Amino acid sequence: MPVVIAVVAAAVIVVVIIVASHRRRAGAPTTATATTAAPSPSARLRPAVAEFHIVSGSARVHFEVPLPSSEVDGVLRELLGREAVEVVREKRHTLPLGDLIQVVALGRRGTEWVEVATIGLQTPGELPPPMIPELLPHAMRREFNPFARLAELPETGPGGAGGTVGERLEGLALRLPVQAQAAVRSQGIDPSAGNAPAVVLALMRSAGYQIMETGPATFGAIRAGERTFIRVVGHQPGDYPELDETVVRTFVVDFASSGMDRGLLLSEKWAPFEIHERERRDARVRFITRERIQSFADVLALG
Repeated sequence: MPVVIAVVAAAVIVVVIIVASHRRRAGAPTTATATTAAPSPSARLRPAVAEFHIVSGSARVHFEVPLPSSEVDGVLRELLGREAVEVVREKRHTLPLGDLIQVVALGRRGTEWVEVATIGLQTPGELPPPMIPELLPHAMRREFNPFARLAELPETGPGGAGGTVGERLEGLALRLPVQAQAAVRSQGIDPSAGNAPAVVLALMRSAGYQIMETGPATFGAIRAGERTFIRVVGHQPGDYPELDETVVRTFVVDFASSGMDRGLLLSEKWAPFEIHERERRDARVRFITRERIQSFADVLALG
């Protein structure tokens, strides 16, 4: 009898491995990932820490956060100040912090470190209670679904599509409310740098999407159990400023083979007329191109 049980157990393990391997090749997450619930505050994104020092009773936390060239707004200042306190809280069990009187948060402006916020401690060594501001509170609602509003996005953009081979498309600096700007910067991305797809991906992460790179310019995202296949198409000097039909067809085929629930193409290029017919034929597929990307960012940032 023990031999039979061992053989059955081994067979079950082999089947699980084969299924998981097949799903990974198809670009789909494993079952454990696919059942992910709505985002929770405990799973929030946190800015990357570059350096940490204690100098004369001051804990100095250097974040890999690009700061605006102008004055830092109050939202980003508060966010980094509170996050710096949490970094210190995590280190209090391994470092002597009894003489600590303040926590200082710093970000980057170019190659320079800039002090952004200073949190004074009323009692040396005693940190204030955790209080991280919610930047996109609408995204914490399970029912939040930006894809439900994709039908409202513009069909054409200012100036329309077209252009000539070699035409230079300027990078798009998306307009974002200060809360969304802080959410994007906290991920190490400068929203004013003109990389709209990167900003949209950052907003999706802030809205609770778990995003993993699965291939060159290709990502898998999941939120509340729904899986999204994402392809980013850039624009290089000498490229045609409109999405190539071959790129469109390849994206559609790759999405279909991924086994995911939705397909999303992000690009700063203009959209060819073909995409509208593609979307009418398959409502799971959406093209967020130059004429739509600002509107989609608004949906993510404002709800």
